[in-house]
Amino acid sequence: MRLQPLTETGVRRIQHWFDHPEVQRRLGGRSWIRSQLQLTREHPGTAFRGAVVLRCHAWIGLDQAGKPVAFVCGDVYDRWVRYRGEGPDGPLLTVADPRRAMGLAHLVDPVRWRHGYGRAVLEAALAHPAARDVETFFCGIDADNHASRICAESAGFTLTDPEPDHEEMLHYRRARGRRRSAG
Repeated sequence: MRLQPLTETGVRRIQHWFDHPEVQRRLGGRSWIRSQLQLTREHPGTAFRGAVVLRCHAWIGLDQAGKPVAFVCGDVYDRWVRYRGEGPDGPLLTVADPRRAMGLAHLVDPVRWRHGYGRAVLEAALAHPAARDVETFFCGIDADNHASRICAESAGFTLTDPEPDHEEMLHYRRARGRRRSAG
């Protein structure tokens, strides 16, 4: 899979994916993809849930014929912080990994679900030159999204905690260099 940076033209090419009811339920409508494009244009150095955002990436995954089949985006942070909501004294934060980390989100064109494109786009993001300095990768997945959970596991991610967080998300982690097992 080849990754192409998300552009305004790219948004127009894939925004119809966000009309699918399941995509709207998980990510939101067309405004979500537009917000991801905007994030790539923001200046680095902002704080988000106890970590510093170093940069944001968003790519469209192209198949061998050059057709968009998937999307992946992620923020690179100075460390990975587990946010557990707000407490009486402010945010509840735990440094889960002190190394440079990237939080990933991905989407496959709904007409191409269950063809291996999700795993391929995650692996392409991990191998992308823009992520070379990242030491550990995370995916936050809705606890009831079994297809995405299986996809992350097939790309070598492992569940960090079997209990969903306050947003009903499960977190999966993959360290740099870890290869997925054959089979």
